Amino acid sequence: MKPTVIVNSQQFQLTITRLSHQLIENHNDFSNSAIIGLQPRGIYLANRLQEELKKITGINVLTGALDITFYRDDFGRGDQPLIPSVTNLDFSIENKKVILVDDVLYTARTVRAGLDALMSFGRPSEIELMTFIDRRFSRHIPIQPNYVGQSVDSIETEKVAVNWKETEGVDEVILYTTIEND
Repeated sequence: MKPTVIVNSQQFQLTITRLSHQLIENHNDFSNSAIIGLQPRGIYLANRLQEELKKITGINVLTGALDITFYRDDFGRGDQPLIPSVTNLDFSIENKKVILVDDVLYTARTVRAGLDALMSFGRPSEIELMTFIDRRFSRHIPIQPNYVGQSVDSIETEKVAVNWKETEGVDEVILYTTIEND
């Protein structure tokens, strides 16, 4: 099956703008808030949110990147060694309202690892979850996002990929089948 674009670049930007406005409603001046993107791909959404919020409010929201490699429940189980990404948290999360950000929420195992990793850096007063794409019906762990860019209902043989201008050269979300039917 040929990949299908389910969110084009215009819809992509509108979604980021909408998510930013939702954050403004709930966090007001962001004086006690921080956005933390999960490595490797949640950081693109976190950075875009920071840019959009600065454009809308003039506020430079604390934004960081969190590596979860050593907190994953599948660490060391594959044939290939996992290569960690960089954690960049140059601020304290103690008693802050943290918005944990990832690109696709599927089984929620990545988010679980992110929560474990986050606790190594302090105790936030609150943790919210934002995901650009929510694949709603495939949770292994009962975690639900507070903020959702788009919900996508897909079957197990389908994959949802968020393409970012920073890495793939275009902002879009595509849906494709992982196994060909005979």
